[in-house]
Amino acid sequence: MGLAWQQGPLAAGTVGEFLTPQPLPTKLMFAEPLRRRMRVKLGDTWIADSEDVVLLHEPGRYPVAYFPQNQIAPGFLVAENRVTQHSELGAVTWFGVETPQREVKHAAWQYTEPPGYASVLEHRVAFAWRAMDAFYEEDERILGHAADAYHRIDIRSTSRHLMVCDGDVLIAESRCPLVLFESGFAPRWYVPRDDITSGALTEADGQTFCPYKGLASYYDVGTHRRAAWSYTNAWTEVDRVRNLVSFEPDKIDVYLDGQQLRLEPGQSVMPHGVDRGLDADEILGRPAGSK
Repeated sequence: MGLAWQQGPLAAGTVGEFLTPQPLPTKLMFAEPLRRRMRVKLGDTWIADSEDVVLLHEPGRYPVAYFPQNQIAPGFLVAENRVTQHSELGAVTWFGVETPQREVKHAAWQYTEPPGYASVLEHRVAFAWRAMDAFYEEDERILGHAADAYHRIDIRSTSRHLMVCDGDVLIAESRCPLVLFESGFAPRWYVPRDDITSGALTEADGQTFCPYKGLASYYDVGTHRRAAWSYTNAWTEVDRVRNLVSFEPDKIDVYLDGQQLRLEPGQSVMPHGVDRGLDADEILGRPAGSK
């Protein structure tokens, strides 16, 4: 989830509510200091390096990192004859990024005359995630988008009875599943592979990427396409679900203590945009869109 996307407190589809007698603006934005050193790289060249990054949370978007313009390496930003408009923050001036080896168009932007209430964004530049080669916090590469401190994952053991069925055929049964609670998402139930009927899963083409869990592989179950998934090499932070399998309740019948689970609304993820990159290509090191 995060603060302003998915179903977070500032998102358009939030499931919560602010208890206040005054109506809030329909679109709330929140900016805060990142308090982490962040760097941007294109090819072998470090384009930006700062401990003074501001993170902007805007409804419907992943958090975006804004760097002080004076902490961007000189000579690499090239002004373009391109100005767009942001509905609240005004004129947006665009830049290309050029190094001796590379030239990337529409690679960065700046709010040139933000309103007074957004003065924290003055003289700051954001880089299009999919235009740059890599973003780092200290010496560790960050994949997908700037990390959102408000996104949380908790994994809990349970003895509840989980069953997965394809009609009358039992696909999986477990009394020791793990439940993964992730901000903005319905609980996801993961079962050990020993609790799945042998041969029930068929590997499916295509993978997806989560910045908080890693690369997901998918499985067909009978005629049900991509009805299950697994993080076979999950990030360390969610290692407890590594190689376990979860089933999609809108594609196959999943029962918890005899009650059939239903897919909850608001669970889809928007994978693309100038400020984000949730392609499996990024983690696999392939050019975007390759197969």
